[in-house]
Amino acid sequence: MSREDISIPTEDGVCRAFAFTPSQGEGPWPAVIFYMDGLAIRPALLDMAQRMADGGFLVLLPDLFYRIGDYPPFDPKAVFASGNVREVLKDFFASTDNRRAGGPDTDAFLAWIDGRNDVAGTKIGVVGYCMGGGMALTAAALHPDRVAAAASFHGGNLASDSEMSPHLLASRIRARVYIGVADNDHSYPPEMAARFEAALDAAGVDYRSELYDGAAHGWTQTDFPIYDAAADQRHWAALFDLFRGTLG
Repeated sequence: MSREDISIPTEDGVCRAFAFTPSQGEGPWPAVIFYMDGLAIRPALLDMAQRMADGGFLVLLPDLFYRIGDYPPFDPKAVFASGNVREVLKDFFASTDNRRAGGPDTDAFLAWIDGRNDVAGTKIGVVGYCMGGGMALTAAALHPDRVAAAASFHGGNLASDSEMSPHLLASRIRARVYIGVADNDHSYPPEMAARFEAALDAAGVDYRSELYDGAAHGWTQTDFPIYDAAADQRHWAALFDLFRGTLG
C-alpha cells in the first residue's frame, strides 16, 4: 500500500483525507477523487481506494464528514443491526450535502491535487458510492473544465425534488458519465432513473446507465451484508474502462 494521511484546508475547516498512489511504478498519474458512502472512512474504503490507485491513478479519498470533528470509525454490522441506519447517521448526513461536497469542498481537493508534482494533466475523474454518487455528479457539473469522467454506483436521489438533486445540474456536465444502478433500490427507483436519464439526454451528456440485476443498494462494499462479489467485479471493470478511456 502507498498511502498518505493528509489534511486539506477548506472553507469550513480542515478535512482529513487519504491519498493513494499505485503500489508499483512511478508517476505521474491521472488524479481521481473518491466520494465516500454514508458509513465513512473505514478499512473497506481504504482497500477500495488502493485498488483504484493500482489501476494507474492517484486517488484522493476525503472524509466528507469532517465538519463533525473527530469521531470513531463506524462498524457496518453494528449500524445495520440498529435497524435504523438513517437515525444513527442523521447528524453526519446533516453535516454535508451534494452542493457543499461537490462545490467548495471539491475546490479545496482540486487545489491540493494541483499542488502535487506527480499528477498527470489537469483533467480528473470522480467516483462516488451511495451518498457519494450524487456528490461526484455534482462535482462534475460544478467543475466541467476539470472533471472528464464521473461515475456513480448505487447512488440515490439523483433526480429528486430536492434543490440538491444532481439532475438539475445536468446541463453543466461535460464529463463522460457512468451510472451503476442497484436492483430494487428504494433510493433510486425506475421512475427516478427515467427522470435522471431524461435530464442527461436533454443536456446531451455522454453517459451509460446499467442495471446490476439482483444486486442490492451498497453491493460494492465488502463489509456490507449485501456485498455481491460478481457484481463488484463488474463494477471495477466498468470503472476502469471509464477512467482509462478518458484519463489514459
